[in-house]
Amino acid sequence: MRLEPLSRDHLDGIVAAGSFPDIWAWISVRPAGRDGFERMVADALAARDAGSELPFTTFDRATGAIVGGTRYLNIAPESRRLEIGWTWITPRMQRTYVNTEAKYLQLRHCFEELACRRVELKTDRRNEKSRNAMLRIGAQFEGIARKQMRTFDGANRDNAWFAIIDDDWPAVKQRLEAMLAR
Repeated sequence: MRLEPLSRDHLDGIVAAGSFPDIWAWISVRPAGRDGFERMVADALAARDAGSELPFTTFDRATGAIVGGTRYLNIAPESRRLEIGWTWITPRMQRTYVNTEAKYLQLRHCFEELACRRVELKTDRRNEKSRNAMLRIGAQFEGIARKQMRTFDGANRDNAWFAIIDDDWPAVKQRLEAMLAR
């Protein structure tokens, strides 16, 4: 698995990997058709250009195919804090090494290169699969933020918040490396 900064050149692969409605069940957007994915990529690149997000495309190392995406967002350099989110993975690669390795690479970069003090993750409070994945990698559950955002259709979304702090990183890193070694 490799992460590469998002590019418009990735659009065809993103459309192919992301054209499964189940992927978007818990994410605040619902890209539909090529136009929907073009808007999603354009929005992510605009956020990158504004300095508020850093979007990545996720590639399968075995095939070189695009299998998902993820981002750094809510970047707060003065607090040495950011969030990892907007993570999506094509169905055939879910529950494989892809998400674990992506989180490992992102977290290692956050703590060892960017000297982050805190990395946050959030998901819809109802998304048990994502909540369990965050716990599995060693993130700590911090609570529910009620009506914290709106979904693609205007409904309220309560978010379950998780975090990993720099004090946690050595144990989390060891845990992730053991998971990836299996």
